[in-house]
Amino acid sequence: MQSFDAHPASRREFMRMLSLGLGATLVGTSAVGGPLSWLEEISYGPASLEALQTGRRLGVALVGLGKYSTGQLAPALQQTKLCKLAGIVTGTPSKAAQWQQRYQVPAKNVYDYKTFDRIVDNPDIDIIYIVLPVGMHAEYVERAARAGKHVICEKPMAPTAAECQRMIAAMQKAGKKFSIGYRLHFEPHHQEMMRLGQKQTLGPIKRLVADNGFRFNNDTPWRVDKELAGGGPLMDMGIYCVQGVVYTKGQLPTSVTAKLAPNPDPKGLFKEVEAGINWQMQFADGSVADCRTSYAENLNSRLRAETDKGFLELQPAFGYGGIEGRTSQGAMNIQNVPQQARQMDDFADCILNNKPTRVPGEMGLRDVQILQAIYRAAATGQKISTKDVVAVLDKTNSR
Repeated sequence: MQSFDAHPASRREFMRMLSLGLGATLVGTSAVGGPLSWLEEISYGPASLEALQTGRRLGVALVGLGKYSTGQLAPALQQTKLCKLAGIVTGTPSKAAQWQQRYQVPAKNVYDYKTFDRIVDNPDIDIIYIVLPVGMHAEYVERAARAGKHVICEKPMAPTAAECQRMIAAMQKAGKKFSIGYRLHFEPHHQEMMRLGQKQTLGPIKRLVADNGFRFNNDTPWRVDKELAGGGPLMDMGIYCVQGVVYTKGQLPTSVTAKLAPNPDPKGLFKEVEAGINWQMQFADGSVADCRTSYAENLNSRLRAETDKGFLELQPAFGYGGIEGRTSQGAMNIQNVPQQARQMDDFADCILNNKPTRVPGEMGLRDVQILQAIYRAAATGQKISTKDVVAVLDKTNSR
């Protein structure tokens, strides 16, 4: 991955958008059942329990202060118990000043994209969280690895499998923990879908359905910039469908077929990326998953699994809060939780106790391989084998 200066047009435009303060409005999380009651459900290791007693918390630096950092991660870091917001990386001085004042970030822990590598000398920062456009992930994960820091990288991991492999190798060489920002693996409704689906509580799953998309209004233009985003809604929203299907089924697909949705603006918004895509994932046992994603229409946020005995369903399924679940036997009656706080505390627990994360870089690689197969299927009109996809699964009985 090249530096910002290597592609001045799109990179400069991205930085300009950041300077406009996009995403400055906080997006509230859903109601939590009691103050941090979700902590009681987390099984911490002995080093984490000691950290809780002593007040030790790992320092997190957010790289990129756009909508997700502003609306979700920074507020979540006010709720975490094992980590804290310790540093920021931004190319916008005015934004840095706002964050310093709001979160009391020391000046020595504020970096821009040119001074980023100096973070190697900062003992306040243990974890670097990459919250940049997808096309920039590889560069900054590799730089974070050279700085000797643990890393969380937002999804999807990178535009190509080759970049994912390079990122994994860099982190392995550094000897540091590496996790992908798959928050829903720590969300109790999705954990229940994993449990019910993988344990076949209502029998083997015969069909899955997953939809996720919204009508894009160009408020974040990098999403339709192929270089920065790596693709369109499949990369951004469809990855939730891929993830949900795989961890509900507890299996990898053996093949995929796909078809691009009609493009309402091929010379405008969607001249570089798809407007939408419909795809099917086929499994070895004959079951299928029918999925849709779009930037041209608002789709249900839905994850559903059907068996001969009934169904499991989340709707809304993929948001930051307000998730609701039910089965053919009734409502799940599960409380919503601060997803990102759970995710980051789990990663801190992995670091403190030297144990593997349930959402490693290899899982990010797996999903990019599946996404690439879907794109190939749409481009060729053929069924594409996924036999070479790395075999990484989040099995409920392993936690």
